[in-house]
Amino acid sequence: MRRVGQTWGLLTGIKIARYPVVVTLDVDLENPPELIPSLLKVFMRKRLDLLVASRTIIPRISERLASKTIGRIVSVRDVYSNFRVYRRDLFKDYEPVLGETFGGELLIYAWIRGFKIGEYVYEPPPRRSKPRIGGSIKANTRIFIVNMKLLMYLIYKGISSNILKY
Repeated sequence: MRRVGQTWGLLTGIKIARYPVVVTLDVDLENPPELIPSLLKVFMRKRLDLLVASRTIIPRISERLASKTIGRIVSVRDVYSNFRVYRRDLFKDYEPVLGETFGGELLIYAWIRGFKIGEYVYEPPPRRSKPRIGGSIKANTRIFIVNMKLLMYLIYKGISSNILKY
C-alpha cells in the first residue's frame, strides 16, 4: 500500500465516518483524548463547522511561524494541530490539491469556504524526544515548505474568493 500522507488520511477518515461529527487526533496520544468531551461541548454550543484544539506550547519553530502568519489570518493559534472536531459533510466533495500539508490544507479550505471555525486552547502533555517526521532540521524544513505552499494557496484562493464577493 502506498503512503499518501496525513492530509489524505485525515480526509479519508472524515469522509468514511459514520456520524455527522468527527474528532481527529494523533495516534501517538500527544493529544489528550480525555479532552474530547470538552471539545464536543464547545463545538455543539458554538454551532461550529470545525474546532481546532490549539496547544499553548508549539514545539517547532516552523509551526510557530505558521501560527504567526497563517494562523493569524484564519484566527487559529496552532495551524498544524490535527486535534480537531469537524462536521463530516464539510469535505464531502473536496480533494486536496497541495499534496501533503500535515492537515493544514483542510483548515485553509474551511476558512476560504467561510465555514465557522473555533478554537479550544489546551496545555499539551510533554512531547516525545523524537518527532514523527524526522529530526528537527528535517521536520522544520518540511514544515517551512508546507508553510510556503499554504501561504501561496491562501493568497491565491483567499484573495480571489474575497474579490469575487464584492
